[in-house]
Amino acid sequence: MRRLVLVLALLLLAAPSRAQGVLNIYNWADYIDPAALEGFTRETGIRVRYDVYDTLETLEGKLSAGRSGYDIIVPTSEPSFNRLLRAGALRPLDHARIPNLRNLDPALMGEVAKLDPGNRHGVIYLWGTVGLAVVPERIRALWPEAPLDSLDLILDPDNLRRIARCGVVVMDSAVDVLPTVLRHLGRDPLSGEAADIAEAQRRLLAIRTHLRGIPSPPAIIEQLAAGEVCAALTYSGDAIQAGARAREARRPFSVQYLPPRQGAQLSFDMLAIPADAPNPDAAHAFIDFVLRPEVMAGITRQVRYPNAVPASRALLPAEIRDDPSIFPPPEVVARSFLAGTPPQAAERARARLWARFKAGR
Repeated sequence: MRRLVLVLALLLLAAPSRAQGVLNIYNWADYIDPAALEGFTRETGIRVRYDVYDTLETLEGKLSAGRSGYDIIVPTSEPSFNRLLRAGALRPLDHARIPNLRNLDPALMGEVAKLDPGNRHGVIYLWGTVGLAVVPERIRALWPEAPLDSLDLILDPDNLRRIARCGVVVMDSAVDVLPTVLRHLGRDPLSGEAADIAEAQRRLLAIRTHLRGIPSPPAIIEQLAAGEVCAALTYSGDAIQAGARAREARRPFSVQYLPPRQGAQLSFDMLAIPADAPNPDAAHAFIDFVLRPEVMAGITRQVRYPNAVPASRALLPAEIRDDPSIFPPPEVVARSFLAGTPPQAAERARARLWARFKAGR
């Protein structure tokens, strides 16, 4: 992270002779290859200002207020991208200015085209699933038969109580956690029915007392890598990043990501341009640059999330290219689900539920 901050500072201070203004990016922390930003500035002369958010709610709030000042944002396809699209907050892409669109996987782009016909407002940046990050050694020490690949590990209060001593967290992202909880309960992940919301609330409040906390996704990476927690419900790539950091630090434990056997929620993060972007020309140039196979390979190498540019896989080292936790096999994808965007009334009920869950009452 310190290297990324240094790189971004240098990019801001640089004043290349062919500079064409500043590209303002709003993205997750630790979700870019610094070399991609360096290469873009070196090639185009466009300086980069890179700001980070820690929850999708923060991103949506910034865009909803208007005049965000950003040229590129990275919302998750469901529900953030969909909500921003419906609100008219996104600028249509000029496909003629993004020739590298041809590099994208048509099947994956077809999934997000279900909510954005013709992929007019966004392209896939990276994707992944929501599942279980675990430190097997510490969990097995408390419970040798723990079901590490099952949501029962965290969402069953009796099971959670058995491993709570080593630290368990759930990420602070209602839009990702609630569909997973509803799916685990055998309910529709999109449900806004009062009975389903009430059941999800009962289950979350039942586990709340045994949780170490409800931190932001970036904070979970550090907690897992440092050994402060032994299990988390979080994003696949964040869990894999934590495992890599633990290995680099030579920790006496491993961090693994396991997609739940009940089915994992698929998550597509989109490159999109806000409707009031101050530099849409630079935004189009950046999207086209990022969709090069060699650039996408570098990003996946850095952040351990799969991308949607098939030609990039041949450029990845075998330990990443062949890792099923990074690139899920077809049977895992087949069991996965897209959460969708719930009706407005359901979203309000979910917001109230999440506030109660975080407050623990």
